Amino acid sequence: MRRVIAPYAVEPARSRGRLHPERESEHRSPFQRDRDRIIHSTAFRRLKHKTQVFVEHEGDHYRTRLTHSIEVAQIARTIARALGLDEDLAEALSLAHDLGHTPFGHAGETQLHSLMAPYGGFDHNGQALRVVTELERRYASFDGLNLTWETLEGLIKHNGPLAAPLPHGIGEYNARHDLELSTHASAEAQVAAIADDIAYNNHDLDDGLRAGLFTLEETAEMSAVSRALTEVDGGFPDLDPTRRQHETLRRVFGFMVDDVIAESQRRLDELQPASAAEIRAAPAPVVAFSPALLADITPLRTFLFQRMYRHTRVNRMMSKAKRIMAEMFGLFMEEPNLMPAPRRAEVEAASPERRARIIADYIAGMTDRYALDEHRKLFDPRASA
Repeated sequence: MRRVIAPYAVEPARSRGRLHPERESEHRSPFQRDRDRIIHSTAFRRLKHKTQVFVEHEGDHYRTRLTHSIEVAQIARTIARALGLDEDLAEALSLAHDLGHTPFGHAGETQLHSLMAPYGGFDHNGQALRVVTELERRYASFDGLNLTWETLEGLIKHNGPLAAPLPHGIGEYNARHDLELSTHASAEAQVAAIADDIAYNNHDLDDGLRAGLFTLEETAEMSAVSRALTEVDGGFPDLDPTRRQHETLRRVFGFMVDDVIAESQRRLDELQPASAAEIRAAPAPVVAFSPALLADITPLRTFLFQRMYRHTRVNRMMSKAKRIMAEMFGLFMEEPNLMPAPRRAEVEAASPERRARIIADYIAGMTDRYALDEHRKLFDPRASA
């Protein structure tokens, strides 16, 4: 089937380029190269052992940041294709959006932000920018991945325009490579952001059911799940529980994707944008849930918050995770000579602010598994250093 690219899509041939100029590839578009650099990065591979809600050792089938990112990319490509957008840019942004996350999910980020409060704070979006512009050190000619302007813009602004005060690192980078923080991002970046919402709503339901934190019948109190469950039970009355659960959740998933495509197309038809620049200048996002579906999923988010994210089992692990991060951070600040050799000389000579940032970069880059192991080596006298 022939692809129809909309006039408001970001055109690879008209990319604003990279901070460090490079010769273009004969076989890949700039956004395909961005996607490939992200996939080959160290930070991307670490997502395999960074979890969403459950910590890495709690089970083999719970989502990790890596599987989540792959799911987001799949959803984003579907929506981008339906809307005539550049699929490669949407995919690159989906794969990169979690690169700045700490170990131990949102609890880890909250703790690191608290620890870094005297030194400029910590934000996973700002950290993702640091990862792709500074911390990845693989190429001979530059630090970072030297991604295109469009990918960097979408990475930072996928949730909308940014205003002061900016998270650490974003303002400093923007001063030398203007990402036009006051406008909306491209439609492709908006697609990646809403694909993230769809993915985590659905897989958190799936993971919560798998963990036994609630039942499918309890989730059916939400209209979106109730509609899907009614369809499944009507069409397959004798389905076994596992298939019944999967069939219900895949339909909820489908409802959300179909709704975003329909609502976004309605907004685009109303706006009639003739270029990607007009998407950025629009008064509101063009990619969104309909008001009706948003009203349906708001109770779902409340349910997940109460029954999953604040479940005693999750709370206890997150409490342990926060203590692990706080103890490592405090120890490294007091005894920087305990840092690994590649960082030791730099951190020992650094000011308190710079020392804290180097330590935060180190801890944020850890996987759940590595953080648990490093903490054991540092604090268990019987553990091998």
